[in-house]
Amino acid sequence: MDIAQPGDIERAFERWQPWAVINAAGYVRVDEAEGDAERCFRENAFGPEMLARHCARDGVRLVTFSSDLVFDGQRGEPYVEGDPVSPLNVYGRSKAEGEQRVLHSNGDALVVRTSAFFGPWDRYNYITVLLRALTQGQPFHAADDTVISPTYVPDLVNACLDLLIDEERGVWHLANDGAVTWAELGRRAAALARADASRLEPRNSRELGLRARRPAFSALGTTRGPLLPSLDNALERYVRDAAPVHLRR
Repeated sequence: MDIAQPGDIERAFERWQPWAVINAAGYVRVDEAEGDAERCFRENAFGPEMLARHCARDGVRLVTFSSDLVFDGQRGEPYVEGDPVSPLNVYGRSKAEGEQRVLHSNGDALVVRTSAFFGPWDRYNYITVLLRALTQGQPFHAADDTVISPTYVPDLVNACLDLLIDEERGVWHLANDGAVTWAELGRRAAALARADASRLEPRNSRELGLRARRPAFSALGTTRGPLLPSLDNALERYVRDAAPVHLRR
């Protein structure tokens, strides 16, 4: 369905009679958003607001997702839920506005900020692409001046479901415990997968030609208590369970 069309939402609610809605829709192409702001805001701000309104009306729980890119990176230490937002790019602004619209429309909504996904169910996340390139002897360029908090998708899913069932609300930060650059993340994954990391070539963000500005430091902390395991633990499980399947393809 189109989450920005009230009629679509109405029909979906009538058909499925949900007790909860988890909004996994959204515009995720950070660099393309710089030239596609209207669609980005439609999918990341106005659509979630429409869902929030319908959920509030029908007493349905709502989980929707935001991003570490709502911050400007000037803090220099992990951001927590109460820190003020100051996004640097269109995507970040769309997510920040989405947060405001959702919580204004539905005070019971759960807004989860997270970042830098990797997981076992797709072949195109950063770590999977990196390990495939290294095992094939190809060079791989990775930013060494941008600090993030990677998030293992199975851990994120489990934590979100726990919070949903517990009827938590407001803004929560969910990421695996650990702050690294993209290059350091690649080196850790390569070491665990026993892949040759000599072709992993660190670069600064300017050299990578990214269209959208990124915060230099957008690691996520929390004042609510950590709910996800450490990054090293998540990487070990990914390499054990998912990497062998993806890298054989």
